[in-house]
Amino acid sequence: MGSVIEILVLQALAHHTQGDMPSALLPLGQALTLAEPEDYVRMFLEEGEPMRLLIEDLREKILDGSFGISGSQPMELLPYIDLLLRSFSTGQTATTNQQHSPALARVGRRLGVQVSSILPTENLVEPLSQRELEVLRLFKTELSGPEIARELTIALSTVRTHTESIYSKLNVKTRRAAVKRAIELNLI
Repeated sequence: MGSVIEILVLQALAHHTQGDMPSALLPLGQALTLAEPEDYVRMFLEEGEPMRLLIEDLREKILDGSFGISGSQPMELLPYIDLLLRSFSTGQTATTNQQHSPALARVGRRLGVQVSSILPTENLVEPLSQRELEVLRLFKTELSGPEIARELTIALSTVRTHTESIYSKLNVKTRRAAVKRAIELNLI
């Protein structure tokens, strides 16, 4: 479902970039309808200011009754939309380059296309939990997964789950990169 939402977000941003706001709002509304039950936040915040503007515009259209999504009551989305807008207003956007989309960068990587104009994230939208920070600190010691599990008295599968979450939140793919990123962010 995350991929479907990401595609809808990309469609909305593409239409927005072309200046076609009515066409941008439909996929955005569909994305929000799919994302709301799971409380996705980061996916939208990573897109920065263009996404915030789109969400605000969609909110206005819902309030004035000029927007509808088939099979859904748009008014039911307002609490979720307000949550997203509050998250934007607290400065939790994860990109510094608001002209380019991290979603576009992810799609480019999947297709093997280099999107060099995307800057790394500056802030974490979803902070690491205490346990994830403990696992991350142990990454620095170069202990193996089973050794980390023994050290923290948790199952190896739990270490793997925390590892995946850490990688996702820090936007990295290796332990070494996670440690480096955590040091840059003064997490460890």
